[in-house]
Amino acid sequence: MAAIGMGDIKKGVRLIIGEVPYRVVEFQHVKPGKGAAFVRMKVKSFLNGKVVEKTVHAGDKFEVPEITYKTMQYLYDDGEMYQFMDNETYEQLGLSYEQCDDASKWFKDGINVDIIFYKGKAISVTAPETMELIVTDTPPNFKGDTSSGSKKPATLETGAVIQVPYHVLEGDLIKVNTVDGEYLEKVK
Repeated sequence: MAAIGMGDIKKGVRLIIGEVPYRVVEFQHVKPGKGAAFVRMKVKSFLNGKVVEKTVHAGDKFEVPEITYKTMQYLYDDGEMYQFMDNETYEQLGLSYEQCDDASKWFKDGINVDIIFYKGKAISVTAPETMELIVTDTPPNFKGDTSSGSKKPATLETGAVIQVPYHVLEGDLIKVNTVDGEYLEKVK
């Protein structure tokens, strides 16, 4: 297995800390006036999505986890788990609500998602980076709601709630960035 050190830490790098696979979401190289340089980083667990802060010093080494991704189709919520189907073998796979935590608000019947495998076991899921979804509920516009930076809450067909500009109405099809949960544009 490959090992990475302090100089290799960048956003998106995967590493193992205490048997748990993590992905670096934020990092900062620190060079204090006295003493050795170090890296302060925030890492997100592939297992439960928790973000923790870690400090890395010059001699520290980390193993790179063997993580694989497989595109599978979301089928349904059976009341205990989310069910997915392998697009090639048609085998079904169930993941718990905790494993699907952040991605579950974007699940829509028939959508293709990436299932993350670690040591041959499904551990997590990621939704597509952008999706086109219908606005099912949003407050009506009022006269004077024309300021360009203002936003209002909108509930989407998947149940996710995001902030949208005032010109977006119920029934509109919009493009959403699922990573940040942000409105991108209205789909024509």
